[in-house]
Amino acid sequence: MIPAGASAAVLKPSDPVSEDAVPVQGPNFDQKLSFQDFLQSYERIGFQANSLGKAIDIVNKMRNWKLSNEPISPDESDDFLDPQVRENTKCRVFLGYTSNLISSGLREIFLYLVKHKHVSAIVTTAGGIEEDFIKCLGKTYLADFNLDGAELRKKGMNRIGNLLVPNDNYCKFEDWLMPLLDTMLAEQKETGVVWSPSSFIRRLGKEINNEESVYYWAYKNDIPVFCPALTDGSIGDMIYFHSFRSPGLVLDIVQDIRALNELSRTSKKAGMLILGGGVCKHQIANAMLIRNGADYSVYINTGQEFDGSDSGARPDEAVSWGKIRAGSESVKVQ
Repeated sequence: MIPAGASAAVLKPSDPVSEDAVPVQGPNFDQKLSFQDFLQSYERIGFQANSLGKAIDIVNKMRNWKLSNEPISPDESDDFLDPQVRENTKCRVFLGYTSNLISSGLREIFLYLVKHKHVSAIVTTAGGIEEDFIKCLGKTYLADFNLDGAELRKKGMNRIGNLLVPNDNYCKFEDWLMPLLDTMLAEQKETGVVWSPSSFIRRLGKEINNEESVYYWAYKNDIPVFCPALTDGSIGDMIYFHSFRSPGLVLDIVQDIRALNELSRTSKKAGMLILGGGVCKHQIANAMLIRNGADYSVYINTGQEFDGSDSGARPDEAVSWGKIRAGSESVKVQ
């Protein structure tokens, strides 16, 4: 005789499953699948595949939203009553990424997004700026995470994860940037207009004049690029050296925080697509606070929330701050 208690514990009946519950099911490769079909299948796989599927869906909603999809509100501004204006008013997509992604092969993906105007503004780190220009001057190479640091230093080879950047590339960058700093300082003295990090980056994008550069296309398409920590890298080294030889160059961050926050505040819809953490993540999220939160939010990073860092925080934490709107669509892909 089976003990009743054990039987009841093991064979406990389930409550009825909700009719809208989604069954787990992977892609069927015996059927012909398009790439879109394959990506949509992620929504039914589970774990982080499910999160990636949600991220793709949210990004598509960012890209497809138009003001013309919405009814005209009673308090709508006269500027947005014209049907053509409403058709052309789209969700502003704020793209953030860390420097390692530019160092890697993802740079070419960002280039495509900027070249074809799929984003409205960019926030990145100092390395995210300079590594793009440096790649126009010299190659970055695949290597190994386990190479000896001391030996690499002797050889003048800088390691970024499993990538190697010859230090000669940074010397070429100095040779290219220093004359530009002289010119920009002279223009500042002549006009009395100081530079901001975004206008500085825009000028470098113009001067590199290279279609392989993300920031060349940002310049061509008038897409602002913000870098609150612009001096935290090789550009900072060059500005430091230049300040001894020709002091006086000014980079005004106040101009940029106003410009970024105003882009957010005046957006009819705003979406965040943030790859990585740190400055690029929080600077965009904080700009969203000015409009009481983003309408669409996608985080992709490896940060964990147990240490209280903003980098690791899930979207719901940003909801508590007013950086993501309550009830809006958001996801974090680990």
